[in-house]
Amino acid sequence: MEFDSEDAAKMFYDEYARGVGFVMRVMSCRRSERDGRILARRLGCNKEGHCVSIRGKFGAVRKPRPSTREGCKAMIHVKYEKSGKWVITKFVKDHNHPLMVSPREARQTMDEKDKKIQELTAELRNKRRLSATYQEQLIACMKIVEEHSDRLSKKIQNVVNNLREFESIDQDLLHMR
Repeated sequence: MEFDSEDAAKMFYDEYARGVGFVMRVMSCRRSERDGRILARRLGCNKEGHCVSIRGKFGAVRKPRPSTREGCKAMIHVKYEKSGKWVITKFVKDHNHPLMVSPREARQTMDEKDKKIQELTAELRNKRRLSATYQEQLIACMKIVEEHSDRLSKKIQNVVNNLREFESIDQDLLHMR
């Protein structure tokens, strides 16, 4: 199958997941080293892998919770093709757990989470641009202050030299009297 966009592929797999009885999770992506855009994405069951818990390492665990991960292999891999389409290159259908989505798990779809991630990523990108602009302005301001400081130092040095010259002339005049 092929899609016009990565989002279209996600929406398709999310609808498929809900219909079959599992929750889709965005698992990984591969980005271009040149411009950072996403070239491939792996979408799968939210029970993929096994949770490595750090609970208990930093003190007592108040309420140990069971892991929601069961090592499920169900997934699709979509890849951006030169044609501009997103194509499914791998599909694993089988789950190793019962399929049935509880209302709690289905409460927030991955589309909503992805939209929030995209919004936050865009906001972060804008903040970085703003920060870079502020940095450029600060550097320009510091350069102006430094140039002004150099000019003031030269003027002060001229005044000091003129005073020394005046003192020496004044001393000569006093000795002549």
